[in-house]
Parts: sequence; structure tokens; C-alpha cells
Amino acid sequence: MGDVRRASEVRQLELVDAALHIIATRGISELTTRSLALHVGLSSGAIFRHFASIEALLEAVVARVEEVLASTYPPTTLPPLERLERFVEARSTTVGNQLGILRLVLSEQFVLALPKGGSERLATCRRKTLAFIRRCLEEGQSSGEVRTDVEPTALSVIVMGTIQALALSTSAPRVHEVQSREVRAAIVRLIRANEPAQKSDADSRKKNP
Repeated sequence: MGDVRRASEVRQLELVDAALHIIATRGISELTTRSLALHVGLSSGAIFRHFASIEALLEAVVARVEEVLASTYPPTTLPPLERLERFVEARSTTVGNQLGILRLVLSEQFVLALPKGGSERLATCRRKTLAFIRRCLEEGQSSGEVRTDVEPTALSVIVMGTIQALALSTSAPRVHEVQSREVRAAIVRLIRANEPAQKSDADSRKKNP
């Protein structure tokens, strides 16, 4: 009985990921039992052994989005700047590799097609992301890691936009990896508190003739 249940769970996950792929590449209007059946090699009737309806499938899609996004939050015990850097890396790689996640979160068409409550769950994901970024920045400012001449709200928008751009990149995997690494480094340089300026040799000679 346990093996049957696990096999069903594996099939459900396969169907959810297939639905994500179809929605991301062809649009929500193309998600039908027929297109899904063709994608995974099942009959249309077989799909309903795992999901009672398309609405139930979409509920599972939203749950999958929540699961993947939740997996990208690093431990809260890390210093704020390192925590934020790891978060940007996770969101631009894990989510980017899970085709369609951020496209769905940002897609108005998809949100409108969701069952009742699904759109609010995705909105909660967006609010949680912004709150996490802002909290890292605020803690970083308090600890002296993050620059204090820009409000955390403004910096949060910059970081959020960068994450979305990286995750939605259509570059080849190897190019995307290099771009992500360079952009993440640039973001850290942008938000890091300025280190005290090095004394010039001339200044040093004046004070120590």
C-alpha cells in the first residue's frame, strides 16, 4: 500500500512539474488535460486518477511554487549580508532551473486563472520575499555591513528586481552561471557599507615626515 501511495505521489509531482512547464512556455490557456497527457505520456482519463480536476491540479501547482520558494531561504543564523547573498544565489539558480516558477508568480494571466485563494497565496510569497530582503538589509545596516545612506525599502526593490532578472534569464546555462555570479558580486558591492578610505602615501608622509 505504501509503495502505491509513493508511486502516486511521484506521478502527481511529475504532472505538476509538467503543468508548470506548459504554463511557462505556452501560457495558462494551453494547460488542458489533453496537452498535459501528451506531455507526460498518459491518457487524459489517467490524469483524473491523480487530480479530480484542473482546479485541483492548479492548487497543487501553487503548493509546488510555495515549496520551491521556501527552499531558497538560508539559515537565519548567518550574518545578514551572507544570508542575503545566499538567498540571491538560491533564487537565481534553484528557481531559475525550476522552469516557470517566477514567471508564474509574476504572471497576471496565471494569477487570474487560479482557484480561489491561489492568487493570495502567491501574493503572500511575494510579500514574504520582500520582507526577508528588507530584514536582511535592516540588520545589515544595524551591524555596519550594509550602507546606511540608502533606505532599506529602496535597496529591497533593487535586490528583488535583480533576482527576478536573473531567474528569468534565457541565456545558456553556462553563460547564465557566469552572469549570475558577476551580478551577485555587483549587488553585494552595491549594498555593502563603504570601508574607510585608505590613507594616501602623500597624507602619510605629511603626518610622518
